[in-house]
Amino acid sequence: MSMGSRKCESQGQMFIAISDLPAVMGHPFYEKLNQALRSLQFDRQIEDHCRKFYDASVGRKSIPPGVYFRMLLIGYFEGINSERGIAWRVADSLSLRRFLGYDLQAGTPDHSSLSKIRGRLDPQTHDQVFRMILLALQQAGLIKGKTIGIDATTLEANAAMRSIVRRDTGQSYQEYLEELAKNAGIEAPTRSDLAKLDKQRKDKGSNKQWEHPHDPDVRIAKMKDGSTHLAHKAEHVVDLETGALLGVSLHEADKGDTQTVSASVEAAFEHVSEAIESTGAALPEKLFEEAVTDKGYHSNQSLEEFGVLGIRTYVSEPDRGTRRWEGQAEAQKSVSANRRRIRGARGKRLQRLRGERVERSNAHLYETGGMRRTHLRGHENILQRLIVHAAAFNLGLLLRHVIGIGTPRSLQGLSGRLRSALLCLYTLFVTLVSLVSFGRRSGAPWGALKWVRSWKMSPALGWSERGHFSTG
Repeated sequence: MSMGSRKCESQGQMFIAISDLPAVMGHPFYEKLNQALRSLQFDRQIEDHCRKFYDASVGRKSIPPGVYFRMLLIGYFEGINSERGIAWRVADSLSLRRFLGYDLQAGTPDHSSLSKIRGRLDPQTHDQVFRMILLALQQAGLIKGKTIGIDATTLEANAAMRSIVRRDTGQSYQEYLEELAKNAGIEAPTRSDLAKLDKQRKDKGSNKQWEHPHDPDVRIAKMKDGSTHLAHKAEHVVDLETGALLGVSLHEADKGDTQTVSASVEAAFEHVSEAIESTGAALPEKLFEEAVTDKGYHSNQSLEEFGVLGIRTYVSEPDRGTRRWEGQAEAQKSVSANRRRIRGARGKRLQRLRGERVERSNAHLYETGGMRRTHLRGHENILQRLIVHAAAFNLGLLLRHVIGIGTPRSLQGLSGRLRSALLCLYTLFVTLVSLVSFGRRSGAPWGALKWVRSWKMSPALGWSERGHFSTG
């Protein structure tokens, strides 16, 4: 056979029949996802909620709201953090085109269209998508609501530290340092002079003094890796029994956990109670009965607020040394009761469960989901994207309950896991056959079985020897 060579340029056909265009099957996960959305009547419901934002008498027809929200769901499932990246991915993928309902010859929505639709719709409409998925979880029995876990994390903002300005004068950071250098007697300061002067200052990153000129909602904060960035704070309320995300909220990054927890819990309670009441069932008495958090939520005020809400707390307590309780009888009672509970067996088990279920939602939304760094500005814009991201997380939980797979990337390692399992079973079968035949030849079949019991499973090779052969 002769070797072929690649043609650098080729004359394309002027016309091609639509029937000759390549047709592919959709991705199995997205096919199941579309079936789930159809069973929820997703498009009809969301179009009813969005109709008030459009005028049917003027202009051309817009991109369907169901397509807009599906593209945001793709952002979570594919781990794409920007709307521009989502638009590129959709235009490039045949299976995602099929998921959205676009043929090969049709143009997919541009990222600017996503931005315009996001600006037209309000956060309440995006929140309605979250409530719709939460109702489906309730009908599937995936919301218990008795024990909740709460945790917060920081999101890197779409803003640079070098762009911050003074709140009082509007000076940039560089201009402010140059003014300080001149006041210190340095007429022509160099970069090293400014760096040395800046290193000696205290509270140089105070949010009371500095702000970003284009995004007033960002705050200077320390990230998980120890670096300092302009950031936002996202807070989750999770059902510890099922892992369902009951509520997500966005706050300024400089607000402490004890300052934001009440608003987050109340919003999550409203979501869950609405989902339960919409099914015609009465609210259970033990709804939001227990709350499990880390030590960042521990304070006298927060424990008292949980007590007022009727929630039993399992809050990790930081080491504060000997405390004085003069005139704080109620706070002492709440702190002592919480300390007694977290030291018990149930408290330790719930803390381990919190580390598993609550941290999982953070990892799925912000690490594999791609939203650790935001590409939008303003809490309203970021919250709209974050709410749909959380709805996609719950949708993945629902699909995992129905078909056993919660993300499209779960199928990537499936073939490898099947091959490993088959290889392990084959090795086990060959080993047992060899031992039984050896026992029969030696006249000690039961000794061969004792030898089998003296071996143990190895995760890499199947079997590894332990002990010695004995014919007993």
